[in-house]
Amino acid sequence: MYPSATGMYDTAMDAWMYDVVCTMSGTAVESMIGNNRAMPNIKQEIENPTTPTQNYHQVCSPTTTLHHQEVICGEMDMQDYGGGGGSPGSPEMHHCSSTTQPLGKSEENIKEEDMMPRRLCLVCGDVASGFHYGVASCEACKAFFKRTIQGNIEYTCPANGECEINKRRRKACQACRFQKCLRQGMLKEGVRLDRVRGGRQKYRRSTDPYMPGKTVTLEDNKMVEALIACEPDALQVSNLSHTLDTDQRVLGQLSDLYDRELVGIIGWAKQIPGFISLALNDQMRLLQSTWAEILTFSLAWRSMPNCGRLRFAQDFTLDERLARECHCSELYSHCIQIVERVQRLGLSREEFFVLKALILTNSDVRLDEPQALYRFRDSILNSLSDCVAAIRPGQALRATQNMFLVLPSLRQADGVVRRFWSSVYRTGKVPMNKLFVEMLEAAIYR
Repeated sequence: MYPSATGMYDTAMDAWMYDVVCTMSGTAVESMIGNNRAMPNIKQEIENPTTPTQNYHQVCSPTTTLHHQEVICGEMDMQDYGGGGGSPGSPEMHHCSSTTQPLGKSEENIKEEDMMPRRLCLVCGDVASGFHYGVASCEACKAFFKRTIQGNIEYTCPANGECEINKRRRKACQACRFQKCLRQGMLKEGVRLDRVRGGRQKYRRSTDPYMPGKTVTLEDNKMVEALIACEPDALQVSNLSHTLDTDQRVLGQLSDLYDRELVGIIGWAKQIPGFISLALNDQMRLLQSTWAEILTFSLAWRSMPNCGRLRFAQDFTLDERLARECHCSELYSHCIQIVERVQRLGLSREEFFVLKALILTNSDVRLDEPQALYRFRDSILNSLSDCVAAIRPGQALRATQNMFLVLPSLRQADGVVRRFWSSVYRTGKVPMNKLFVEMLEAAIYR
């Protein structure tokens, strides 16, 4: 357990930096660091940021409400659709995986509910009772997933991690059952962490933005206000010698831009209400595990409308031809695909700001105080639901769901970005500053 930031700040930082440096070859790293300027590493940025920050965390403190996650995740029990029989508008009537009809009954004696199509649980194959945490599932798998998340339980498979999970054997291996829940799409964020019984109606706020008659305005959204104020400024490229080859010149400019953006997002994160309330080591781990996704999402936003060019800075773009010359075609193609997806969403500026903050919290990295992260993430999710409801009245639920569909592609791009720059670092094509190298090496925390 790391010491907290209060009272033992320097000790925690020194210990963490010792672990990182020990994983890197000292001579290799120092040889790659540019000598033109002394760049800080992540611990120096958190301790002494290069740009002043504003204390917004008192303006909008995190809440512990998870009302909107139930709506977003679509946790719709059968009682919400008429007592188990299902109504024509319920999910039970659409996209059903199988239908059943009792044998030995005449058509006129078949009960109405027997004629209705049934959806099977995507985890074990039992009859699904509804949509729980975003997936059609039975009551048993719903309860199992909820217990696992609320108890923060870790399972170990006694075999090879490939146990068959079906109705009869679903209790045989909890580890494989939980992994199958995740593979089928169950959302951890949909589980309430208060562990209080009594039904969802007790937790639904009277001001739920998805409820009819609710009026939400952006002026009331303190999180949006804070994020607008702390958004980093757009960068301009640093001029390099024109005597260099094209690939060296372009990669050198890109390396410098990534490094400067990393400095910017550290300062940006510290100004998000609730972030500095996290344990010091947890702040660093979140940044280390999500920086590539945040930078890629910001790149996609700057590059709209899509014209085949990635806008890394105000005066620097990368097109397909230049990407081929610099041997970064894979990086280019993945980022262009994300530009297209983000453009289809038609995000407003406010939605972009809040969704980018959510990406910072969307990490599976092991933390010292995970409950603090859940509260921080919940405050951002609340802000996002209010923001979308204010901008898209009547369409907020569908729009928010579509926004969440972008997150997996950003996670995939994370691996592409890390592989590309790790390869550049190993080959020694261009100098890379200390902070950038440190963030690449910190991939061990994911």
